[in-house]
Amino acid sequence: MGGGGDWSFIVVMVILFAIFYFLLIRPQQQKQKELKTMIDNLAHGDTVLTSGGIHGKVVGLTDAIVTLEIADKVKIKVSRSFISAVLQKAGKE
Repeated sequence: MGGGGDWSFIVVMVILFAIFYFLLIRPQQQKQKELKTMIDNLAHGDTVLTSGGIHGKVVGLTDAIVTLEIADKVKIKVSRSFISAVLQKAGKE
């Protein structure tokens, strides 16, 4: 007697999953892809912001480490994954 209720439950669950996918999962994946592209395209002279809030100029790059100059003759090394934004590309003053 209640056989139709099973199908409606499955349909509702599929619709809910689709809503979550398009509103939450897909935008997050796109944001991660953009961040990876930005980190891969870092260049000497770029002004960047770290996830800790430190502003600096890229003076050295390796596969995993970025060397930032945060003041005259003051350099720090951070992991590439801690770069959260490129504020200004090199040569675009």
